Amino acid sequence: MKKLIMIVGLFILAGVLLAGCTETSTNTAPNTETKLNTEQTIKTSSDCNIKGNISQNTGEKIYHVPGQQYYNATQIDASAGEKWFCTEGEARSAGWRKSKL
Repeated sequence: MKKLIMIVGLFILAGVLLAGCTETSTNTAPNTETKLNTEQTIKTSSDCNIKGNISQNTGEKIYHVPGQQYYNATQIDASAGEKWFCTEGEARSAGWRKSKL
């Protein structure tokens, strides 16, 4: 009976952990905190509209702000290490440079 209770408890715990951990990869800034499957929490809000993109050609980390030439075409893939930033200072501090276009 104790084994059965332990097994049921483990399944319940696993379900709770899995339910709380989702990975997102969207091209619009999320409006709430997002938990990645690595248990890492990233801060997000509708004000975080700076796109941190990684160049497929060079691997360079480049951020785009609204109004720049490639902002709308830039897609963010969180699984590839790309990020949303709330300020340009935050992006620069994380090692990203501003797009020249």
